Amino acid sequence: MQTIIKPNKSQWPLISKRPGINAKDLSNTVSNILSTVKKDQDKALFAMAQKYDNAKLDNLKVSEEEINSALKNIDPALKEAIDLARKNITKFHQSQIVKEEIVETTKGVTCWRKTIAIEKVGLYIPGGSAPLFSSILMLGIPAKIAQCKEIIICTPANKEGKIDNALLYTAATIGIRNIYKVGGSQAIAAMAYGTQSIPAVNKIFGPGNQYVTEAKRLIQKDGIAIDMPAGPSEVLIIADETSVPAFIAADLLAQAEHGPDSQVMLLSNKQEVIDKTLKALDVQLVNLPRQDIATRALRNSKAILLDSIQDCIAFSNEYAPEHLIIATEKLIDYIGDIQNAGSVFLGNYSCESAGDYASGTNHTLPTNGYAKNYSGVSLDSFVKKITFQRLSREGLSNIGPSIEKMASAEQLYGHKNAVTIRLEKLNEDAEAVKEQIITQA
Repeated sequence: MQTIIKPNKSQWPLISKRPGINAKDLSNTVSNILSTVKKDQDKALFAMAQKYDNAKLDNLKVSEEEINSALKNIDPALKEAIDLARKNITKFHQSQIVKEEIVETTKGVTCWRKTIAIEKVGLYIPGGSAPLFSSILMLGIPAKIAQCKEIIICTPANKEGKIDNALLYTAATIGIRNIYKVGGSQAIAAMAYGTQSIPAVNKIFGPGNQYVTEAKRLIQKDGIAIDMPAGPSEVLIIADETSVPAFIAADLLAQAEHGPDSQVMLLSNKQEVIDKTLKALDVQLVNLPRQDIATRALRNSKAILLDSIQDCIAFSNEYAPEHLIIATEKLIDYIGDIQNAGSVFLGNYSCESAGDYASGTNHTLPTNGYAKNYSGVSLDSFVKKITFQRLSREGLSNIGPSIEKMASAEQLYGHKNAVTIRLEKLNEDAEAVKEQIITQA
C-alpha cells in the first residue's frame, strides 16, 4: 500500500480516483461482445464459455438433476450457515415493505401510490475466481419478497461445465431454479436481449468486474434497467488510537482478495496506527490463499495520515466508498457527518464480512464513487411505484382554475382546455339543476 502523509484537500479528488483500464479499450471490447451475443445468441454464448471460462458446455441451463444433486451433496455445516443468513436477510428486507396511504390533497382530490413488482429480473452472480453464492441471497430474497414473476440467474461454469453446489443450493432454497451457465459481459447481453435459451428481462442486478459493469452501462442505452454501476469491490477504513490494527488489516485483506482491480483505503489521524496495521497486513497476507490477488489489489491501495478523524470523515465523503468501516469506539461524534457511503460498519467488532454474508443488510452496493448518488440494493430496487389520482366534481372545481392559470402561463392551451371543457360542463349541470328546482317550485 502507498502511504500518503497529510495531503492537501486540493489533492483529495485525485487520490480518490479508482484504478482502471483504458476506458476506450474497455468500451470497444464490451461493445463487440454485446453485439455478437445479440446477433448469434446461444451460439455466441457457447463459444464465449469456451474462450473466457475454458468450459465446454452441452447446455446453457442448469438441469434439475444438477440442482437436486447439489441439494444432496452440500456440506451440512455450510447449509446451516446459509440458512441462518437467509433468515436474517429475509427479516431485514421484509421490514422494508411499505403500506401506501391514500391522501386527500384537496377536498375531492385523492392521490395514492401502488407498489408493483418488476415482472422479469435477471441476477448476475460472479463465479470466476470464487462462486459468490451469497449474492444470490442478497438479490434473490428481495426479488422473491417483491413477488417478481420471473427471476433468472446467470453465473459462469467451471472448467468441468458445472456450477458450485453451494450456489445451486442457495438458489433452490429461496425458490429460483432458472439458472444459466453464462458469465461476464456475455451474460449481461443475454439477459438484456434474450437468446434461444435465456429470456430477456426488464432489469438486471448484480456485481461484477469492470467488463460486467461496462456491459450494464451500455445496455441502458437500449432501455434495459440496471440496479447500479457496481464494479470492483472497495473498502475505506477510518481508525484512531482505539482501533485494533490486526482487525483493520484483516478487513483490508477481506476486500483486497476480491480481485486485482479492488481497492482498499486506510485513513487515520495516528501514524502509529497506520504503521502497526501495515505490519499486521504483511503478517496476515503470507497466510492468505488468495495472496497473489490481494497483493495486486494492494498496489492500487493507500494508507493516508490526516490531521483529525473529522478530516478522515470529510475525505471519506469525497471518496464515497462502497463499504465504510469506522474502526473506533468513539462513534457518536462521527455518525452524523457521514454523507456518502454504500454501507457503514460501526465499531471494532463490526467487520465488513458480516454485511457480506449474514447480518441482514444487502451487500450489492454502489462503487467507484457512485455512493454519492446511488443506494445499495433493497426491496425498492425490485418494484416500481405507480401513482393514482381521482378527482370528483368538487375536486376539479377546487383546483381547476389554478390548473387553467398555470397552463396558460406556460402557453399550453390544450392542457388548459382539458380543464376548461370540464368546468363548463359542471357549470351547465349546475345551471340545469337550478332551473329544475325553479320549475318544480
